[in-house]
This record gives sequence, structure tokens and C-alpha cells, in this order.
Amino acid sequence: MRTRRQPSLTLRSTLAFSLVAMLTVGGAGLYLYQSMKASVMMNSDHAVLARLDHFRKLLHYELAIEQLRDNPQILKNMLFSEDDIFIIGEPDQEPVIRVNPLNAKLPDLPEINQEKRLSVSDLRSGMTASGAPLRAATVLTSSGGRAVRLTAAHVMSREMAMLEAFRQRIYLAVGLAFLLTALLGYILLRRGLRPLRKMAAHAAHITPQRLDSRMDNSETPVELQQLSDAYNAMLDRLANGYKRLTQFSADLAHEIRTPIGSLMGHCQVALRQPRSGDEYQALLVSNLEELERISRIVESILFLARADEAQSVVKREPLSLHIELQRIGGYFEGLAEERQITIHTSGDGTLNADPLLLRRALSNLVANAIRYANEGSEILVRAVTANGGWQIEVENQGPEMSEESLSKLFDRFYRGDASRHQSSDSYGLGLTIVAAIMQLHGGDARVKQPKAGTIRFSLYFPQP
Repeated sequence: MRTRRQPSLTLRSTLAFSLVAMLTVGGAGLYLYQSMKASVMMNSDHAVLARLDHFRKLLHYELAIEQLRDNPQILKNMLFSEDDIFIIGEPDQEPVIRVNPLNAKLPDLPEINQEKRLSVSDLRSGMTASGAPLRAATVLTSSGGRAVRLTAAHVMSREMAMLEAFRQRIYLAVGLAFLLTALLGYILLRRGLRPLRKMAAHAAHITPQRLDSRMDNSETPVELQQLSDAYNAMLDRLANGYKRLTQFSADLAHEIRTPIGSLMGHCQVALRQPRSGDEYQALLVSNLEELERISRIVESILFLARADEAQSVVKREPLSLHIELQRIGGYFEGLAEERQITIHTSGDGTLNADPLLLRRALSNLVANAIRYANEGSEILVRAVTANGGWQIEVENQGPEMSEESLSKLFDRFYRGDASRHQSSDSYGLGLTIVAAIMQLHGGDARVKQPKAGTIRFSLYFPQP
């Protein structure tokens, strides 16, 4: 089943920005529209109230109702709109003046006393047959000693038309804001995401032969700097791992080829002519030594593979350092005496470590020290506290080594003494196994020359 492809980051970001712009412009337009509508309504209300108040005073003090009847043009000139309503008449009688061009039906209007000051709350809302809203009110006054009722209403046809036009412009502005933001946002986002596309193109061209290629961070934005640095660091690790793997494969092939070639040579020589039983037995013993060497190489390689894949389980136990150091010293005492070397151990305490792995690491270090130490010298094996943990040191006197050789001692298949390469039973994985064991314990293995002719290996076990 095919997986549905997710929309691109550029498209999603463009739509998000466009929606934000549309909502922002729409919100601003709605606020302006409501503000304008409120202002228009308020002006309309005040116009109706001002007209009623004006005619109320005019009829009460200056103008008789008969004058309005004889000269209605005075009233029409004072109307705010040709659709406005104005009715003047005595209560319970036919109006003297009725102006209602649209024949709009007025809502129920309470009569406002002459002495009361007019306010917006006295107005009532209504609707014409065409749907135009209106605002109306009725007041009482007196003219020439007779009671007069004034009714005025303003039909907001022009105001609604103006608001409708303004509303259409808001819709247009919102639509244009969405389109312009989408277009400009898409262009800017594609330009802004160019470093990501550049990184993807760079990654697509990475091959085992081009692991030395790196991203140029000079034009990388600050937001992508961390990603670019992590990408280059990943390529560094891959290049280093691939280089080590290539070197490891070459060294492994070389190490396996030597004993296999030796086995084949011995067998070919033995088969050229009949041999005695003793000669065949000697050949088998020689071949068995080579096979044992191959077996040790394979076993060490498998151990390192499990350590690299974190498949080994470290079973920590409280161990007495004094007993462990004494055990290692006693185990190698006979081998050291062959070269007139003495082993001195010192230090005591309790270390939480895997006993088998600890003994293997110490055995490899002591065996290495005996192999390369000067005859008649001594090997110091001591345990000291360091940084809240324990540090075990193995020190011996031997040939001085260069800093380059020291830095490679823990590499696989590396041997610092090339002159004794062929005669030695070392196969260059002992110190590598030591480093792997320390990695499993969360510590590290180090080597240095405190002085000329002295080599000191240090195993640091942090407090778990």
C-alpha cells in the first residue's frame, strides 16, 4: 500500500501565513466596520433627537401649527433625507402634516413629555417594507395653547448602502491579503528554505568515495546552523567509521592471510615427499599453533563486535582491588621471571566491575608490559583513587615511543614494536580489547610516558 505523501513545508507554511494575514485583515476590517456602523447609528439617533427638539421648541415658542400647514416647505427643508418621516398633529385627531414617502409602518412609540430631556433611550427601531432600518420617537409639546404631538423617524437607506459598500471593500481586502500573502509567502519561504534543499542535494551526492565532502556553513542561516553543524559532524563520524572499517578489513585480511599462508606452505612442503610419523606429528603441532592463533584472533574480533554493538552485558560485582591485583601478579609471575622482570602490586579498595572483564583487561596490560619491558626491570601495578572513582595503573620500563605511536596503541592490529612483529605471538588486539572493556564500564583507557623510557597505562573506573 502506497503511503500518502505529506504536503510540503513550504505549502503548509504559506497557507498558515495566508490564513493569519486573512484573519488579521478580516479582524481589523470587522472592527472598523462595527466602529463605522456604531458611529452612523449614533449620528442618525442624534439627528432624529435634534429634529424633534428643534420643532418642539419652534412650535412652542415661535411657530403656530397653522403656519406649518400653510407653508409645509419649511418642514421639508429641515428633513435629513427625502425618505424621512415626520408627523405633526393634535392627539386623537388627523395629523396636520404627514410626511411618509415610503408608507413605512412605525413601531409603538411612547409619548415623551415636553419637560423631559430627550435621550437615545427614547428612540425605537423599526423596518421599512424594503428592509431598511429606521429610528423613531414621539414627543408632546404645545402650540398656541393646544397640545401637539410630533413624530420623527429617520430611514437609514443611504447609511446602509454606504455600509454595504464598505463591507464589500473589506471582503475584497481580505481576499487580496490572502492571495498576496500566499504568493509572497511562497516566494520568500522557497528562498528561505534554499539551505535545506542545498543540504538535501549535498546529502544525495554523498558516497563512500566522497565522505570527505562537507557543507559550507558560511551562508547558512542562524536557525539552521545547528542542523548544519550536526550534519557535518555526522559526516565526520561516518568518514572516521568507514576509514576504520576499511583499515580493519585490510588488517583482518592481512592477519588471517599470514597464518593461513603458513598452514598452506607447511602442508605443501609435507606433501611433496613421504614423511615419517614424527615429521607429520611436528607438522600437526605447528599447524595447531597457527590454528590456535587464528582462533584467538576470531574470538577477539567477536568480542570487539559485541562491545561495539553494546550487546555485552556488564555484570558488576564488588571486587577487592588488593586481591585482584595479587591474583594478576601471581598469574604472570612465572612469565615475568623468564625475562628477570619483577611485578610489584599496591593499592586496596572496593571496585564495582565485571570480574571477568576486569581480569581480562589487566591481563592484557600486564602481558603487554612483560612483552615489551626491558629485561631485569620491574612492572608496577597499583590502584589509586581519582575523581571519585578508581584508577588502575600498569607501568613498565621499555624503549621510548613517539607521540604518534602512543596515540595508536589502542587501534586495532597496531603493534608499536615492528622489529619483534614476526616473532611475537601478539596480534594487535589486546589493547583494543582493553579500551572496549573500559568503554563498557563507562570509563576510559589512557597511555602516557611520564619520563623517557617509562610507559604507563591507566584504567579509569568512574563511580557507578
